[in-house]
Amino acid sequence: MSRPVTLFTGQWADLPFETVCKKAKSFGYDGLEIACWGDHFEVNKADEAYCRKKNEILSKYGLKVFAIANHLAGQAVCDRIDERHKSILPDYVWGDGDSEGVRQRAAHEIIRTAEAAKRLGVNIVTGFTGSSIWPLLYSFPAVPQAMIDKGYEDFAFRWIPILDKYHQLGIRFALEAHPTEIAFDIASARRTLKAIKDHPAFGFNFDPSHFGYQGVDYVKFIYTFAEKIFHVHMKDAGWSKVPTEAGVFGGHTEFGTPGRFWDFRSLGHGNIDFEQIIRTLNRINYKGPLSVEWEDGGMDREFGAKEACEFVRKVDFPSSNIAFDAAFEKK
Repeated sequence: MSRPVTLFTGQWADLPFETVCKKAKSFGYDGLEIACWGDHFEVNKADEAYCRKKNEILSKYGLKVFAIANHLAGQAVCDRIDERHKSILPDYVWGDGDSEGVRQRAAHEIIRTAEAAKRLGVNIVTGFTGSSIWPLLYSFPAVPQAMIDKGYEDFAFRWIPILDKYHQLGIRFALEAHPTEIAFDIASARRTLKAIKDHPAFGFNFDPSHFGYQGVDYVKFIYTFAEKIFHVHMKDAGWSKVPTEAGVFGGHTEFGTPGRFWDFRSLGHGNIDFEQIIRTLNRINYKGPLSVEWEDGGMDREFGAKEACEFVRKVDFPSSNIAFDAAFEKK
Protein backbone atom coordinates (compact mmCIF):
# COMPACT_ATOMS: atom_id res chain seq x y z
CA MET A 1 0.00 0.00 0.00
CA SER A 2 1.38 3.42 -0.94
CA ARG A 3 1.98 6.05 1.71
CA PRO A 4 -0.41 8.98 2.19
CA VAL A 5 0.53 12.09 0.23
CA THR A 6 0.06 15.31 2.15
CA LEU A 7 0.53 19.02 1.54
CA PHE A 8 2.47 21.17 3.98
CA THR A 9 0.42 24.35 4.39
CA GLY A 10 3.25 26.69 5.38
CA GLN A 11 3.62 28.19 1.90
CA TRP A 12 -0.17 28.65 1.69
CA ALA A 13 -0.71 30.51 4.96
CA ASP A 14 -1.85 33.63 3.10
CA LEU A 15 -5.07 31.72 2.34
CA PRO A 16 -7.78 30.75 4.85
CA PHE A 17 -7.51 27.21 6.19
CA GLU A 18 -10.72 26.00 4.58
CA THR A 19 -9.65 27.40 1.21
CA VAL A 20 -6.39 25.44 1.44
CA CYS A 21 -8.33 22.28 2.36
CA LYS A 22 -10.56 22.72 -0.68
CA LYS A 23 -7.56 23.26 -2.95
CA ALA A 24 -5.58 20.36 -1.50
CA LYS A 25 -8.50 18.03 -2.16
CA SER A 26 -8.84 19.27 -5.74
CA PHE A 27 -5.08 18.75 -6.25
CA GLY A 28 -5.42 15.11 -5.18
CA TYR A 29 -3.88 15.09 -1.69
CA ASP A 30 -4.85 12.69 1.09
CA GLY A 31 -4.26 15.14 3.89
CA LEU A 32 -2.25 18.00 5.34
CA GLU A 33 0.74 18.83 7.47
CA ILE A 34 -0.73 21.93 9.10
CA ALA A 35 1.45 24.97 9.76
CA CYS A 36 1.07 26.85 13.03
CA TRP A 37 0.84 30.25 11.38
CA GLY A 38 -1.77 32.20 9.47
CA ASP A 39 -5.17 30.94 10.56
CA HIS A 40 -4.23 27.34 9.79
CA PHE A 41 -3.48 26.38 13.38
CA GLU A 42 -3.24 28.95 16.17
CA VAL A 43 -1.65 27.31 19.17
CA ASN A 44 -2.96 29.85 21.69
CA LYS A 45 -6.54 29.15 20.56
CA ALA A 46 -6.27 25.39 20.19
CA ASP A 47 -8.65 24.13 22.88
CA GLU A 48 -10.87 21.07 22.40
CA ALA A 49 -13.56 23.02 20.53
CA TYR A 50 -11.01 24.64 18.19
CA CYS A 51 -9.39 21.31 17.36
CA ARG A 52 -12.78 19.68 16.82
CA LYS A 53 -13.67 22.43 14.34
CA LYS A 54 -10.40 21.91 12.43
CA ASN A 55 -11.09 18.20 12.17
CA GLU A 56 -14.62 18.90 10.96
CA ILE A 57 -13.27 21.08 8.14
CA LEU A 58 -10.74 18.40 7.20
CA SER A 59 -13.46 15.75 7.22
CA LYS A 60 -15.66 17.92 5.02
CA TYR A 61 -13.03 17.66 2.28
CA GLY A 62 -12.07 14.05 2.93
CA LEU A 63 -8.65 14.97 4.31
CA LYS A 64 -6.63 13.75 7.28
CA VAL A 65 -4.00 15.52 9.33
CA PHE A 66 -0.77 13.63 10.00
CA ALA A 67 1.38 16.33 11.63
CA ILE A 68 1.40 19.95 12.68
CA ALA A 69 4.41 22.17 12.08
CA ASN A 70 5.81 24.92 14.28
CA HIS A 71 9.06 25.89 12.62
CA LEU A 72 8.77 29.57 13.52
CA ALA A 73 8.53 29.31 17.29
CA GLY A 74 11.05 26.47 17.30
CA GLN A 75 13.59 28.65 15.52
CA ALA A 76 13.57 31.11 18.39
CA VAL A 77 14.28 28.55 21.14
CA CYS A 78 18.06 28.49 20.55
CA ASP A 79 18.73 31.37 18.17
CA ARG A 80 20.56 34.61 18.75
CA ILE A 81 17.46 36.80 18.66
CA ASP A 82 17.26 39.87 16.41
CA GLU A 83 14.65 41.90 14.54
CA ARG A 84 14.08 39.11 12.01
CA HIS A 85 12.42 36.97 14.66
CA LYS A 86 9.82 39.64 15.41
CA SER A 87 8.44 39.22 11.89
CA ILE A 88 7.88 35.46 12.26
CA LEU A 89 6.74 35.12 15.87
CA PRO A 90 3.32 35.70 17.42
CA ASP A 91 3.23 38.96 19.37
CA TYR A 92 2.78 37.10 22.66
CA VAL A 93 6.00 35.14 22.02
CA TRP A 94 7.99 38.18 20.92
CA GLY A 95 6.77 40.28 23.87
CA ASP A 96 9.24 43.05 24.64
CA GLY A 97 11.90 41.49 22.41
CA ASP A 98 14.32 40.74 25.25
CA SER A 99 16.38 37.87 23.84
CA GLU A 100 16.24 35.46 26.75
CA GLY A 101 12.58 36.18 27.32
CA VAL A 102 11.84 35.43 23.67
CA ARG A 103 13.71 32.12 23.88
CA GLN A 104 11.84 31.07 27.00
CA ARG A 105 8.44 32.03 25.61
CA ALA A 106 9.26 30.21 22.36
CA ALA A 107 10.10 27.07 24.37
CA HIS A 108 6.77 27.34 26.16
CA GLU A 109 5.01 27.75 22.81
CA ILE A 110 6.63 24.55 21.52
CA ILE A 111 5.36 22.67 24.58
CA ARG A 112 1.88 24.12 24.03
CA THR A 113 2.12 22.93 20.44
CA ALA A 114 2.55 19.36 21.66
CA GLU A 115 -0.46 19.72 23.95
CA ALA A 116 -2.50 21.09 21.05
CA ALA A 117 -1.32 18.28 18.76
CA LYS A 118 -2.64 15.75 21.26
CA ARG A 119 -6.03 17.48 21.29
CA LEU A 120 -6.06 17.51 17.51
CA GLY A 121 -5.28 13.80 17.41
CA VAL A 122 -1.78 13.77 15.88
CA ASN A 123 1.48 12.57 17.42
CA ILE A 124 4.09 14.37 15.30
CA VAL A 125 5.19 18.00 15.51
CA THR A 126 7.64 19.05 12.82
CA GLY A 127 9.79 22.13 13.13
CA PHE A 128 13.09 23.85 13.72
CA THR A 129 15.27 24.18 16.82
CA GLY A 130 17.32 27.26 16.04
CA SER A 131 21.04 27.34 16.86
CA SER A 132 23.25 29.65 18.87
CA ILE A 133 26.31 28.48 16.89
CA TRP A 134 25.13 28.69 13.28
CA PRO A 135 26.83 32.13 12.93
CA LEU A 136 30.11 30.33 13.78
CA LEU A 137 29.83 27.97 10.82
CA TYR A 138 32.74 29.39 8.86
CA SER A 139 35.70 29.17 11.19
CA PHE A 140 37.32 32.57 10.83
CA PRO A 141 38.33 34.03 13.12
CA ALA A 142 39.17 30.51 14.24
CA VAL A 143 36.39 28.98 16.35
CA PRO A 144 37.66 27.00 19.36
CA GLN A 145 35.92 23.63 19.67
CA ALA A 146 34.86 24.71 23.17
CA MET A 147 32.56 27.32 21.61
CA ILE A 148 30.85 24.65 19.50
CA ASP A 149 30.57 22.41 22.56
CA LYS A 150 28.78 25.22 24.40
CA GLY A 151 26.33 25.52 21.52
CA TYR A 152 25.33 21.87 21.79
CA GLU A 153 25.17 22.20 25.57
CA ASP A 154 22.84 25.18 25.15
CA PHE A 155 20.67 23.16 22.75
CA ALA A 156 20.44 20.29 25.26
CA PHE A 157 19.70 22.67 28.14
CA ARG A 158 16.82 24.28 26.27
CA TRP A 159 15.37 21.28 24.46
CA ILE A 160 15.58 18.36 26.92
CA PRO A 161 12.83 19.82 29.16
CA ILE A 162 10.69 20.35 26.05
CA LEU A 163 11.32 16.81 24.85
CA ASP A 164 10.59 15.35 28.28
CA LYS A 165 7.16 16.96 28.11
CA TYR A 166 6.67 15.63 24.58
CA HIS A 167 7.54 12.13 25.78
CA GLN A 168 5.01 12.40 28.61
CA LEU A 169 2.32 13.42 26.11
CA GLY A 170 3.18 10.70 23.58
CA ILE A 171 4.18 13.29 20.97
CA ARG A 172 7.40 13.20 18.92
CA PHE A 173 9.30 16.23 17.63
CA ALA A 174 10.76 15.91 14.12
CA LEU A 175 13.51 18.44 13.40
CA GLU A 176 13.78 19.43 9.76
CA ALA A 177 17.57 19.24 9.51
CA HIS A 178 18.37 22.45 7.68
CA PRO A 179 20.98 25.22 7.48
CA THR A 180 20.55 27.57 10.49
CA GLU A 181 19.48 24.64 12.72
CA ILE A 182 21.50 22.70 15.29
CA ALA A 183 21.57 19.81 12.77
CA PHE A 184 22.07 20.51 9.08
CA ASP A 185 23.99 17.48 7.76
CA ILE A 186 24.93 13.97 8.90
CA ALA A 187 27.84 14.99 11.13
CA SER A 188 25.89 17.71 12.96
CA ALA A 189 22.84 15.43 13.26
CA ARG A 190 24.97 12.80 15.03
CA ARG A 191 26.25 15.44 17.42
CA THR A 192 22.71 16.69 18.03
CA LEU A 193 21.48 13.25 19.07
CA LYS A 194 24.51 12.78 21.32
CA ALA A 195 23.86 16.11 23.04
CA ILE A 196 20.36 15.03 24.09
CA LYS A 197 21.37 11.42 24.83
CA ASP A 198 19.31 10.12 21.91
CA HIS A 199 16.07 11.36 23.49
CA PRO A 200 13.16 9.11 22.44
CA ALA A 201 10.91 12.07 21.62
CA PHE A 202 13.39 13.60 19.17
CA GLY A 203 13.93 12.62 15.55
CA PHE A 204 14.01 14.09 12.07
CA ASN A 205 11.71 15.38 9.41
CA PHE A 206 13.78 14.18 6.43
CA ASP A 207 13.93 16.78 3.64
CA PRO A 208 16.45 16.05 0.87
CA SER A 209 16.26 19.55 -0.63
CA HIS A 210 18.41 20.89 2.21
CA PHE A 211 21.15 18.31 1.70
CA GLY A 212 21.72 17.89 -2.03
CA TYR A 213 23.16 21.30 -2.87
CA GLN A 214 25.43 21.11 0.20
CA GLY A 215 26.97 17.90 -1.12
CA VAL A 216 25.47 15.85 1.73
CA ASP A 217 24.57 12.21 0.99
CA TYR A 218 20.82 12.38 1.61
CA VAL A 219 20.34 8.63 1.08
CA LYS A 220 23.00 7.90 3.70
CA PHE A 221 21.13 10.25 6.06
CA ILE A 222 18.11 7.93 5.88
CA TYR A 223 20.19 4.83 6.54
CA THR A 224 22.19 6.47 9.33
CA PHE A 225 19.13 7.68 11.22
CA ALA A 226 16.61 5.03 10.14
CA GLU A 227 14.99 4.76 13.57
CA LYS A 228 14.79 8.54 13.85
CA ILE A 229 13.01 9.35 10.58
CA PHE A 230 9.66 10.43 12.03
CA HIS A 231 8.34 12.33 9.00
CA VAL A 232 9.33 12.98 5.38
CA HIS A 233 9.18 16.12 3.25
CA MET A 234 9.13 15.78 -0.50
CA LYS A 235 10.91 18.86 -1.81
CA ASP A 236 13.30 19.27 -4.71
CA ALA A 237 16.31 21.48 -5.29
CA GLY A 238 18.35 22.17 -8.38
CA TRP A 239 22.03 23.03 -8.46
CA SER A 240 24.49 23.90 -11.18
CA LYS A 241 27.10 21.55 -12.65
CA VAL A 242 29.32 24.50 -13.55
CA PRO A 243 30.72 27.45 -11.56
CA THR A 244 28.29 30.29 -10.86
CA GLU A 245 28.34 33.88 -9.63
CA ALA A 246 26.74 33.05 -6.27
CA GLY A 247 27.92 29.76 -4.79
CA VAL A 248 26.57 27.46 -2.09
CA PHE A 249 26.31 30.36 0.36
CA GLY A 250 24.07 32.29 -2.04
CA GLY A 251 26.04 35.52 -2.35
CA HIS A 252 23.34 37.46 -0.40
CA THR A 253 21.02 37.04 -3.39
CA GLU A 254 17.30 36.31 -3.28
CA PHE A 255 15.90 32.92 -4.24
CA GLY A 256 15.25 32.86 -7.97
CA THR A 257 18.09 35.26 -8.82
CA PRO A 258 19.96 34.23 -12.00
CA GLY A 259 23.51 33.16 -11.30
CA ARG A 260 22.80 31.28 -8.06
CA PHE A 261 24.46 27.89 -7.64
CA TRP A 262 21.24 26.35 -6.25
CA ASP A 263 17.55 27.00 -5.78
CA PHE A 264 14.45 25.15 -4.66
CA ARG A 265 12.46 23.49 -7.45
CA SER A 266 9.05 21.93 -7.83
CA LEU A 267 9.20 18.15 -7.53
CA GLY A 268 10.77 16.48 -10.54
CA HIS A 269 12.35 19.72 -11.79
CA GLY A 270 15.55 19.55 -9.72
CA ASN A 271 18.45 17.20 -9.07
CA ILE A 272 17.16 15.08 -6.18
CA ASP A 273 16.94 11.35 -6.92
CA PHE A 274 13.52 10.57 -5.49
CA GLU A 275 13.41 6.98 -6.74
CA GLN A 276 16.48 6.18 -4.64
CA ILE A 277 14.86 7.93 -1.67
CA ILE A 278 11.70 5.82 -2.02
CA ARG A 279 13.73 2.62 -2.30
CA THR A 280 15.62 3.57 0.86
CA LEU A 281 12.47 4.51 2.76
CA ASN A 282 11.09 1.10 1.80
CA ARG A 283 14.22 -0.59 3.15
CA ILE A 284 13.88 1.13 6.53
CA ASN A 285 10.14 0.35 6.54
CA TYR A 286 9.01 3.98 6.74
CA LYS A 287 5.21 3.98 6.51
CA GLY A 288 4.40 7.58 7.33
CA PRO A 289 3.22 10.34 5.01
CA LEU A 290 5.14 11.88 2.14
CA SER A 291 4.50 15.57 2.68
CA VAL A 292 4.95 17.94 -0.24
CA GLU A 293 6.58 21.20 0.81
CA TRP A 294 6.09 23.10 -2.40
CA GLU A 295 8.60 25.88 -3.20
CA ASP A 296 9.53 27.13 -6.65
CA GLY A 297 9.79 30.85 -7.35
CA GLY A 298 9.55 30.25 -11.09
CA MET A 299 6.29 28.28 -11.21
CA ASP A 300 2.63 28.93 -10.42
CA ARG A 301 2.04 27.27 -7.07
CA GLU A 302 -1.35 25.74 -7.88
CA PHE A 303 0.00 24.16 -11.06
CA GLY A 304 3.07 23.05 -9.12
CA ALA A 305 1.18 21.62 -6.15
CA LYS A 306 -1.07 19.52 -8.37
CA GLU A 307 1.85 18.32 -10.48
CA ALA A 308 3.84 17.56 -7.32
CA CYS A 309 1.06 15.38 -5.92
CA GLU A 310 0.95 13.43 -9.18
CA PHE A 311 4.75 13.12 -9.13
CA VAL A 312 4.80 11.66 -5.61
CA ARG A 313 2.09 9.13 -6.44
CA LYS A 314 4.03 8.07 -9.51
CA VAL A 315 7.40 7.73 -7.78
CA ASP A 316 6.14 6.07 -4.58
CA PHE A 317 5.94 2.30 -4.84
CA PRO A 318 5.60 -0.48 -2.27
CA SER A 319 8.51 -2.73 -1.46
CA SER A 320 8.52 -6.36 -2.57
CA ASN A 321 7.83 -9.17 -0.12
CA ILE A 322 9.36 -11.85 -2.36
CA ALA A 323 12.66 -12.41 -4.12
CA PHE A 324 12.19 -11.60 -7.81
CA ASP A 325 13.80 -14.87 -8.85
CA ALA A 326 11.82 -17.07 -6.47
CA ALA A 327 9.52 -18.13 -9.31
CA PHE A 328 12.48 -19.81 -11.01
CA GLU A 329 12.84 -22.39 -8.28
CA LYS A 330 11.49 -25.90 -8.66
CA LYS A 331 8.96 -26.94 -6.10
